[in-house]
Amino acid sequence: MLEDKIVVVSGIGPGMGRDISLVCAREGADIVLAARTPETLEAVAAEVRELGRRTLCVPTNITDADECHNLVERALAEFGRIDVLVNNAATGGYEVELGEATERQIQHAIRINYGGTMNMTQAAIPAMREGGGGSIVMISSLSMRRMMPGRGTYAASKAALLAAAQTLALELGPDNIRVNTVVPAAIMGEAVRIWFRQLAEERGVDYQTIHDEMAGEAALNRIATSAEIAEAVAFFASDRSSAITGQSLDVNCGSFFV
Repeated sequence: MLEDKIVVVSGIGPGMGRDISLVCAREGADIVLAARTPETLEAVAAEVRELGRRTLCVPTNITDADECHNLVERALAEFGRIDVLVNNAATGGYEVELGEATERQIQHAIRINYGGTMNMTQAAIPAMREGGGGSIVMISSLSMRRMMPGRGTYAASKAALLAAAQTLALELGPDNIRVNTVVPAAIMGEAVRIWFRQLAEERGVDYQTIHDEMAGEAALNRIATSAEIAEAVAFFASDRSSAITGQSLDVNCGSFFV
């Protein structure tokens, strides 16, 4: 599905960034890995290489536009082109009521989730144009569709990202650059397990009770894994979605219908 494509993935970590990289590698892509921590990059790169694919690790802070341009330059020097950009890097922001959030708390989520993603995207666009096209995949969140108290700064940053993706799809369509968005809900991983344990402690119940309640909100009675989110990303990255741009795909086991 992605045979010999060059895929750039930001936000490499033990969860979704890793799984996106591995799913794309299994589909035949070579991976450019971007994150702030070199040790994390190297650990995921080793797994990608075990699958027989090439890798390039570039420590990158996406809030620094110069570092994003450096990433693109390194990728072009190593592989000659960029076919796909997956904007996975993000922050969960602050748990605070939006009406009481400080400017710093609001700007924190905007600076990383929106500003950082735009830095990466703007850096990659010229290379994709030069190469005759490409695919940009944004990672948003169900939080932008289903509001929750205390999650406003995060939700607003992800909603801004969807608006940007759809605008970019219009602007970049003539260059054969597609821009789409994957919209997960809760993702079954360590961060969600920690959250469930916190909720269980607050309510005086066990972990399984919280898990079952949350899973029960979905039509499939379970919570999606990061590997399942990665499969949706790989679809948008591939030529199988060649006629799709400006769209969003919710991957949430049926916990919310659009």
